[in-house]
Amino acid sequence: MVEQPYAYQRRDLIEPDWRRLPGWAGVSREEWESAQWQRAHCVKNIAQLRAVTGPGLADAFYTDAERDQRERATMSMLLPPQMINTIAPSVPASDPGFTDAWYADPVRRYMLPVFSDRQPEWPSHPCAERDSLHEADMWATEGLTHRYPTKVLAELLPTCPQYCGHCTRMDLVGNSTPTVPKHKLTLNRADRLDAMLSYLRRTPGVRDVVVSGGDVANLPWPRLEAFVSALLEISSIRDIRLASKALMGLPQHWLSDEVRAGMARLASVARSRGVSLAIHTHVNAAQSVTPLVARAAEAMFEAGVRDVRNQGVLLRGVNDSPSALLDLCFALLDEARIMPYYFYMCDMIPGAEHWRLSLAEARALQEAIMGYLPGFATPRLVCDVPYVGKRWVHQATRYDTVRGISYWTKNYRTALEDGDDLALAREYEYYDPVHLLPAEGKVWWLARSTGVSASPTASTRSAIS
Repeated sequence: MVEQPYAYQRRDLIEPDWRRLPGWAGVSREEWESAQWQRAHCVKNIAQLRAVTGPGLADAFYTDAERDQRERATMSMLLPPQMINTIAPSVPASDPGFTDAWYADPVRRYMLPVFSDRQPEWPSHPCAERDSLHEADMWATEGLTHRYPTKVLAELLPTCPQYCGHCTRMDLVGNSTPTVPKHKLTLNRADRLDAMLSYLRRTPGVRDVVVSGGDVANLPWPRLEAFVSALLEISSIRDIRLASKALMGLPQHWLSDEVRAGMARLASVARSRGVSLAIHTHVNAAQSVTPLVARAAEAMFEAGVRDVRNQGVLLRGVNDSPSALLDLCFALLDEARIMPYYFYMCDMIPGAEHWRLSLAEARALQEAIMGYLPGFATPRLVCDVPYVGKRWVHQATRYDTVRGISYWTKNYRTALEDGDDLALAREYEYYDPVHLLPAEGKVWWLARSTGVSASPTASTRSAIS
């Protein structure tokens, strides 16, 4: 066979042995596969992490993590056992290389950041913002972002079963951290969701609703089913997508009897009304695709959902090589029937520079993965440009590689640009990480950053402050 830059090899999925970690040495399979047990044993602080990993993880790691929580973290610590179990999955806590394996692990790098991970000189871009996509500025009602002409994002709640350090909604989702006091939704949940439904009933131009948050897995099932059922009664809505990283991070939830039965009811109604009902999840590393994740996806297909798709994020040290990205895509597609859909460039939130790739790197990755996957399953690498939306990484109209500024145009107006004659001609900017620029570019940004707030406490969410 002809030698290729990437060698495809089908690999069996593995559920790592959780008993290799001292804190879970006595946990039975029945307990492990219980959503209730998983939620009750989430790791929320350093003390709980110590209890799980035991003395195998060096004190220096805990010190590193504690400092990050104090000085850099935009998200509080919250990791279900399922996710922790995929960190250094083949290394027992008794192994002398356990600490090194944790430091190097891709899942750990984005789910449990430590201070030494962060970019020391430019931890935040000078133009970083808490609500970097200005979603709240485009709220039609509280939590309902009408950003695209025919699509809306419904943020039903501000919590998740797990908190990702790179979260684009870090200003609203999760608990406050020492550096980021979180904003709060002002309406009670029932009134907020009713206001969303009322808007959608009187706005027939919307055909596509992404139901998210937070993560819909944290909404009590009866409330989520009632909301989706109400969406299914609106004749203009043709696509409903439920966004849940928990399909990977807490697959036990989607395998529970209540959720499977409820999804079957919703899918049946959707089919009868010609509505596409899908689940979108968020997997960034191949090792996260385990047999339980595949079972959860299969359970959703059996319930009748049309598609399960993956929307990952390009993250340095996680999936920033062609082999890592292709390994992940093939694991999703071959072993779990999850469609590789999008990989977003990491948004320009505070503290994210050590994760973010340049546009040039993203373009090189897109080119490198072409031709290996089926065309329908080749993910698009996209840049979510503020005020513009998703654009393929090759769609920039101009790109200044010295200053790391790419320029983008758009083909529709948001509510913010109603009556703006220049909205479709204006160029909008996106920025590469400064530390990746040549010396000339770094000097330019150093001069420009004087007086430009990169503080994590700066916010554009004036509607909820």
